Amino acid sequence: MVVQINLEGRSLSLPKTVVKRGAVDWNSQAAVKGVLQILDGACQAKTVDEALAEVRGFTSLGHMIWAYAYLRMLHHKDPNLFYRTVMAEPSFLMPIVYTPTVGEACQKFGQLPLLPRGCYVSLADRGNLKAVLKEYADLMLPKDSAGKPQCQCIVFSDGGRILGLGDLGVWGMGIPIGKLDLYTVCAGFNPHKTMPVMIDAGCTDANGNAAKLTIRDHILYHGMKENRVKHTSKAGTEVNSAYYGEDSFIGEFMTAARDLFGRNCLLQFEDFNSNDAFPLLEEYREKFLTYNDDIQGTASIIVAAALGGIKLQKPECTSLLKELQGMRVLFHGAGSANLGGAQLLKAEVQMAPGSVVVTNSKGVIWSSQDGSKGTFRNDEQKAVALIGEPKGYDPTDLVSIIKHHKPDILIGAVGRAPGCFTEEVVQAMLSVQAAKPKGGRPIIFALSNPMSQAEITAEDCYKFSRGQAIFGSGTRFPPVEVQGRTRSPGQVNNFFIFPGMSFAAVCCEATKITDHLFMEAAQAVANSLDKVDIESDSVLPNTARIRDVGHNVATAVVLAAQKANLAQKPLGETWEEVAGELASLRWDPAGQSPIIQDDSAAPACAVCSFV
Repeated sequence: MVVQINLEGRSLSLPKTVVKRGAVDWNSQAAVKGVLQILDGACQAKTVDEALAEVRGFTSLGHMIWAYAYLRMLHHKDPNLFYRTVMAEPSFLMPIVYTPTVGEACQKFGQLPLLPRGCYVSLADRGNLKAVLKEYADLMLPKDSAGKPQCQCIVFSDGGRILGLGDLGVWGMGIPIGKLDLYTVCAGFNPHKTMPVMIDAGCTDANGNAAKLTIRDHILYHGMKENRVKHTSKAGTEVNSAYYGEDSFIGEFMTAARDLFGRNCLLQFEDFNSNDAFPLLEEYREKFLTYNDDIQGTASIIVAAALGGIKLQKPECTSLLKELQGMRVLFHGAGSANLGGAQLLKAEVQMAPGSVVVTNSKGVIWSSQDGSKGTFRNDEQKAVALIGEPKGYDPTDLVSIIKHHKPDILIGAVGRAPGCFTEEVVQAMLSVQAAKPKGGRPIIFALSNPMSQAEITAEDCYKFSRGQAIFGSGTRFPPVEVQGRTRSPGQVNNFFIFPGMSFAAVCCEATKITDHLFMEAAQAVANSLDKVDIESDSVLPNTARIRDVGHNVATAVVLAAQKANLAQKPLGETWEEVAGELASLRWDPAGQSPIIQDDSAAPACAVCSFV
């Protein structure tokens, strides 16, 4: 039997190129059909053990992209089995379902079969976005007793900056899909009540992505084959014109979602270009239940990892935040991740002036007292700039910056300078700690994704520092033997934060999501470190315990939201009460009836049919 993808009734919520050609015909193209036949034949599992055996058949050959495609087919055939399988071995499968494999998947997304999951909203739909979302919801989401589609959360992206890979346009759909998979695996969302959305605002040519790949002009690119229409903002940055003004496309989209699904439906921004990410978050964070994971989630996990680095050195410490307040942090790179981290440290940790330093392509970001001069490129960089022009050292040289500012923590999220944390840089960090009266181990994070973009590898960091550095990375590196001891570098990834944050916000019906809630989430992650994590020198918990960590984050966030009067639905007064209530609200695939899609006697499925 060959699975046939049923996209009937999707005249609005599919990519316009697919609708124009014909949904059935799209997956019948030779290149796509061949992949579909392989995946269908390979995906025959009926149990978790069988699914694990099948996916290992691909990974044993080193074909992670095929393993990714297999799991997408498994999700299509039997969502419950898919989630049971990932939850059975999260450490093994999360890097395939999400980062780092999802990066390559997005670069090739159009070459994979087009499956029903995922709603596409185009600029051509302006003025009609509510109808687009309603079409998808009516066909793909469960209904309440009144027949109204149920949606707890939407993750939406415009593909403008997928990981560190650049503009991939609607091929970035792998990110909202993967993100929502982790909502379920790590926190307990019912996946059938979630919606991945891609906003099609055009796509830059090959010069707009890091690998210079032909995306927009690829024969299988299914988005608008047009450039993004941009203008220069008041801050001097290039932004997508359609997102701003009285007829803002983003405003119409978010309003339509709220009108359809209610005020308590979470709307999460994902992988917008930084020039758009910050102003859009500022515009809508008070109007909707929303946040930007690239800014706030990454900031939170950076703080969590920093607290973890302190805990590795002082396991008995009961005031990690106080310890962090007395440290100095250098952020190398001024994308949304580092800017968000710097802002959270300054606002919530209340670190001393001058103790948080950020660099951009011009070197140390600084501003004159009146803000009229400096090396900042936008308002967000200006907000974290040092006051006064740097003097007495070279503010464009990383080693010179380290020697002058003496950071305890070095955080790289450059995105386009792999290997920039050289041996000289690591040695400078060691020297800084050695010169301090109570110097400890330097903490070094290489956060750029995927692995090919990392500022330094785990092996090199340990080698250059003779095992003294505490290391964490955006993409997971394998364990490293250092002086007879196995080090397992912590993966400084938002998946420790966003699932629990989102679950908490939806369950307690939060009115908004504040930066303070992300600070609480960071502490919850750091406090989830156990003896094994500390012994393996990991700044973050082992991903095998990801569901427990997500539960701790959700519990901490609900308690903080209730204390701040942000929760419309209290879930308890104590940690135990809130944790118990949240546990009762988690969706469990093991308790769901299996979806049998190849029973000829069964009613036609809205998702697929078999011939």
